[in-house]
Amino acid sequence: MPDSRQAPSSLPVDLVAWLQANADLLDTSADLASEVVPRLAGAGLFAIGVPEALGGKGGSTADAIDAIAAVGEYSVTAAFVFWGQRTFIEYLLQSPNAALRERWLAKLVNGEFGGATGLSNAMKFLSGIESLQITATPNADGWQLDGSLAWITNLRKEGFIAAAAVNMSDADGAEAPPAVVAFVSDSDGVARSPDLDLMALRGSNTAAVKINGVQIGELEVLHPNARAWLPGVRPAFLGMQCGLSIGLARASLRAAHDLCTSMRGPLLPRVEALQAELEQQAAQLKAGVVDGSFKSAAAGAFRLRIALAETVQQAVMLELQASGGRAYLQDRDRSFARRLRESAFIPIVTPSLTQLQTELQKHAQA
Repeated sequence: MPDSRQAPSSLPVDLVAWLQANADLLDTSADLASEVVPRLAGAGLFAIGVPEALGGKGGSTADAIDAIAAVGEYSVTAAFVFWGQRTFIEYLLQSPNAALRERWLAKLVNGEFGGATGLSNAMKFLSGIESLQITATPNADGWQLDGSLAWITNLRKEGFIAAAAVNMSDADGAEAPPAVVAFVSDSDGVARSPDLDLMALRGSNTAAVKINGVQIGELEVLHPNARAWLPGVRPAFLGMQCGLSIGLARASLRAAHDLCTSMRGPLLPRVEALQAELEQQAAQLKAGVVDGSFKSAAAGAFRLRIALAETVQQAVMLELQASGGRAYLQDRDRSFARRLRESAFIPIVTPSLTQLQTELQKHAQA
């Protein structure tokens, strides 16, 4: 079992040094937003879990979860960007559209373009929480997209491709199954908003996007049936997202452990017990993603997402208690203040804990 008391060793030394030096700036400013994707790509992180035959490093989605968690120990902002890019890569890997994969996979793995998942709205739609926000109207060249998405991460100003679930109709105007499509930032009709005014994670290129008369064709269709396809990609979407929680909790618990060992011994058993619980949760998460059980039993993934979010909150509070008053002094421990802000994001990132709890209630009633 990995030991969350030890600093992650799976990341290149130069990337670790950059993350350590800039974690606070990434959290509080957009000044370095353009550097995150190239830095992660330069370390080869987007290739993890991508088959070697497709230009990747091989491995599984579990390895990608581990890598996102390792980055999250230093910066949840960077890990959030990592999740967005790697999740779009996962869509390409699981899409039947080989032409789309051939066109975009290398560009995303190499960090030449930003990849934005854009499917938070779709995941809510899948659970009956929210209607789709984009419509696709058929025309002679394919479809015209119109609508908007209120919150997408990794909308790089240098260029991005984003996924979205869309309401479809056929040539006669009859309703068709919703599809999952991709659109590119430089297409006519795509308008990115200024960065959202977030309280943290401000270097993540998070913005809204409006889509007015954007033309797409068959090449841009990730899958023609969102309801059939999304349950299959949701475990990777959710599992890699949980990497943020795992990394943040490990960082707080390691800090708390160090403090308890030298200063406040009575908290040490609680810290070590939560470290062990965290590693069990991480192992269960990766096992369910890799063996495919979360595709047919999504409730298990939902419960682990909730449990990991609760572990994050406990970990941050243990770090606070171990630090004592010095954690409240900005000139003494800025890392704790950043982790506290980062932890506030974990319960609300889609699917939020409230949405997941509602979905679990539906499962229980059924």
